[in-house]
Amino acid sequence: AFIDADKVNYEGYYERLLRLVRSNGIIAIDNVLWSGRVVDPKEQGDDTVALRQVNKLVHEDDRVEHVMLPFADGVTLVRKK
Repeated sequence: AFIDADKVNYEGYYERLLRLVRSNGIIAIDNVLWSGRVVDPKEQGDDTVALRQVNKLVHEDDRVEHVMLPFADGVTLVRKK
C-alpha cells in the first residue's frame, strides 16, 4: 500500500491500512521529511505538524517495523508484524 495524499489525514490512512494489510505486508508513506520542514521547529503548518505526528506514531508503533529512506522528500517503509 502507498500513502501519498492530503497530509493531515495520513494518520487515519495509516491506521486503516494496518487493518487491511496482511502480516508482513508493506505500507510506503511518502513525503515524511517534507523538504526538511519536519525537523524545523519554526515550521508549524498543518501538513508539517501532521507529518511529524505520523512519523512519531510509526516510530512508537509496536505493531510494525519501519525504515525511513532519506531521499527526495523521504519515504518510510513499514512492515506489519
